[in-house]
Amino acid sequence: MLQPKPLFNPQADTSYGKRRLIGGETSNLMMLSNNKYGWSYPLYKTMMQNFWIPEEISLGQDKMQYETLETAERETFDKVISFLVFLDSLQTVNLPNINDYVTLPEVNLLLNIQTYQEALHSQSYGYVLESIVGPEQQQRIYDIAVKDPFLLKRNRYIADCYQEFIDRQSEVGFVKVMMANYILEGIYFYAGFSFFYNLARFGKMTGVGTEIKYINRDELTHLALFQNMFRELRKEQPELFTPALEAELREMMKVALDYESEWAAYAIGDRIQGLNIALIEQYLRYISNYRLEAIGLTPLYPEVDQDPLPFIRQFTNFNQTKTDFFEEKVINYAKAGSDLDLDGLDELDL
Repeated sequence: MLQPKPLFNPQADTSYGKRRLIGGETSNLMMLSNNKYGWSYPLYKTMMQNFWIPEEISLGQDKMQYETLETAERETFDKVISFLVFLDSLQTVNLPNINDYVTLPEVNLLLNIQTYQEALHSQSYGYVLESIVGPEQQQRIYDIAVKDPFLLKRNRYIADCYQEFIDRQSEVGFVKVMMANYILEGIYFYAGFSFFYNLARFGKMTGVGTEIKYINRDELTHLALFQNMFRELRKEQPELFTPALEAELREMMKVALDYESEWAAYAIGDRIQGLNIALIEQYLRYISNYRLEAIGLTPLYPEVDQDPLPFIRQFTNFNQTKTDFFEEKVINYAKAGSDLDLDGLDELDL
């Protein structure tokens, strides 16, 4: 069983060979000029430079457009944003449960930044709802996450995965809770984002699309963090990654994809211009292959090797000048003169 790290342990052996992601000794001193993982400080700087404020994005036009959306688009909008609120809320609360057992201060720091960013995303969704609908409808949309049977079913799956580690903190459990987090960040968020990007490409709710783009930019760094955590844990404790555990991790991904496909059929169906169930299912399988390969696992659907929703790339290509959708106004919250911007994500092997 893992034990929570002490708040301060001046007797800790923090020599290079004793530092580990979990189960190591730590004084909790942030020795940022002497990190064990070479990727951690560049990622820290990138995450810190991803500073943005939701309210600086105008949603006045979106408020008017929301009322003119097709009925199916408006219903799906409400369901998807409720789901995203749940995901970020769960992350904000649960990441500290993971962080309590991480014994490398530089990773503790990154997880703390991620927690802050998840809270910021919740603020962003709140700003979206406050901008386009009244108080009663806001509450109705929030309640979808816990009252809609389809959404409740998929929300319970990921929440139960997190709860399992809270109830029993083992090393294998830590790997599984990392996988659950990875699925949430790399599959569930992206499925939700795709709907808003699809609206934006038809000129609808483009302010909301811009909000999603900046949330997506943060999520890229969260993916980079957990991918690298997986890789380091494999190096430090390869005995954990037995064929049985790897099969269980792949099964977790498959179950999550099944839930996501079921949800997509219910929430989106074949009623939305530019999307349909088949495209969404193929997209989920396509990105799941990349997610699994990135952490050393065999893809579930190797036959799916073409991106069925290539338009998403125009909204998520952060290595080009960052602008509002359909506008020439540059929005770049990174600090001027910094020596690392979002281009640095390429070097992190995301």
